[in-house]
Amino acid sequence: MTEYTDYYGPDGLRTRGTVVVVPGRGETRAAYARLGKRLAADAYRVRVVDAPGSDDADPAGSLTRLAGVLAAAAEDSAPGDEGAVRPLVLLGADTGAVAVAALLGRGDASAAGHPDAVVLAGIPGRAATTVGGGWDEELDVRTACPAHRSTLTEDTGIRRGALDDAVPQELLSAAYDGELGVPALLLVGDADPLADREALVRTAKSLGRARLSVVRDAHHDVLNDMQHRSVAAEIVTFLETLRNELVPVVTVDSSAW
Repeated sequence: MTEYTDYYGPDGLRTRGTVVVVPGRGETRAAYARLGKRLAADAYRVRVVDAPGSDDADPAGSLTRLAGVLAAAAEDSAPGDEGAVRPLVLLGADTGAVAVAALLGRGDASAAGHPDAVVLAGIPGRAATTVGGGWDEELDVRTACPAHRSTLTEDTGIRRGALDDAVPQELLSAAYDGELGVPALLLVGDADPLADREALVRTAKSLGRARLSVVRDAHHDVLNDMQHRSVAAEIVTFLETLRNELVPVVTVDSSAW
């Protein structure tokens, strides 16, 4: 089995940047095929790694191992490839987002491949929250999108019940309270029962270059819910703004809606 799943832009177009996706609890790389293809269609190179493992007894060691995975993914020295085109952006979901934020929060940007920015989606709150019930209940927490529910259900590699796994408080504290040091886009669904919106607002305001985008009616898998097209567009807008030194490419002078 390969260590990554890659998505390439259309032939003949210059790659505009590199996005390394870090899945969350229980997920496999297959959950991000739709997002990977959509970002790649806009000429971004997308590489999805495996969800990071978490050692409750050694959270710091888990981060160090993730840093090695991300650095290797960013190097991208496969024959015929053009390398990790900048900007390099780390995109994490759920505990993938927590781990990425905690890693940068402890000053390990260099160990993680020197990312130029991060996208953090579906960061769980500090309070322990369990889904309970069975698979249908977990799906209801994750997403209302029929296509994504089918993808998750048919994925034999997904670990059902994973959302009940506790997230180490050490990592959550580092994610919420650390200084990322790079521009950040935070994404959260306003129907996500695992999120702490108030804490995310405080975190976004505490960071020097951060934007918190709330997705209406989206559940925990905010990257893959019914609003996945708009969420992907928000990510592309962030990537394009990043390429333009954080100056918005489009501004609205007047609007009747």
